[in-house]
Amino acid sequence: MPSPPPASRAAVIVVLAVPAIVAFALWAFAWPAARTGPNDLPVGVAGQGAAAEQVAEQLRAREGAFDVTRYDGADEAAEAVRDREVYGAFVVGGDGGPEVLTASAGGPAVAQLLTELASAQAPEGAPVTVTDVVPAPEGDPRGAAFNASVLPMALAGMATGVLVTRLRLGRVPALLAMVGASVTVGLVAAAIGHGWLDVLGGSWLAVTAALALIVLAGAGLVAGSAKLLGPGGIAVGALILILLGNPWSGAGSAPQMLPDPIPVIGPWLPTGAGATLLRSVAFFDGAGAAFPAAVLGGWAALGTAALLLARRRAPAPSGPPDADARIPATV
Repeated sequence: MPSPPPASRAAVIVVLAVPAIVAFALWAFAWPAARTGPNDLPVGVAGQGAAAEQVAEQLRAREGAFDVTRYDGADEAAEAVRDREVYGAFVVGGDGGPEVLTASAGGPAVAQLLTELASAQAPEGAPVTVTDVVPAPEGDPRGAAFNASVLPMALAGMATGVLVTRLRLGRVPALLAMVGASVTVGLVAAAIGHGWLDVLGGSWLAVTAALALIVLAGAGLVAGSAKLLGPGGIAVGALILILLGNPWSGAGSAPQMLPDPIPVIGPWLPTGAGATLLRSVAFFDGAGAAFPAAVLGGWAALGTAALLLARRRAPAPSGPPDADARIPATV
């Protein structure tokens, strides 16, 4: 068993390691918050003629801020918002003057941004009609409760994986424990968010399944990493689920409101995929749920495979070597 480092060396490790961890956490959390803004944010422009094309070109000219799709009319654009193809759309050339279609359930911050942009682009004195195609629930108009519900699911997944690892459960008991804990957490969280607080809409069964899948993906990640890497695997799980997964999830706004490379990486992490899946099933009738569900299923499958197929790590010796082993054999 290796001897512990001298007190002076241990003190130096603490002095250097703690600021490094804090600096990393500040970078992961504060940097996206400080650089929030549209980053290839999918939006639509509905209408025909030169006026609609002019609005589309003005949006495209904003240095990659928006990914613009043209639609013939407001109805087609509204359907695209419901299908989560775009976060909102600007309607140009209608009889009622300028109009912006939003979906506050898809991110109140994005809906506010599009409303402000429509008002800035409208002719001076012209009122802008705001149509919230998919409104946020009355109990959570700013999306604060939705954002706050994502982190506990990541924590539940991590706690499940840690407990399965620390209790040294066998392969099959560990798998059954992870599935059972995930389903139970999904039922409890749905009862609170969908039933009591009424901040999650959609099908109660679909919301429960989404919440359970988020927990299972996190538990599989932590337990599988620990099986492959030992105690260090728990730190890997915490890094992916919490330190990077939570601030890079886009739950408070949208992945495309965060700086590069987060819009590419975040949706592939369990927390980011979980936030997107939960929003899709709770507010958009499952539109856009296939990809995040596949990502979460992949994390759960990989973790389960590592848990079931990896060889059991031999425990480190707890005492000094046998005295006879230190004496050379004699002939």
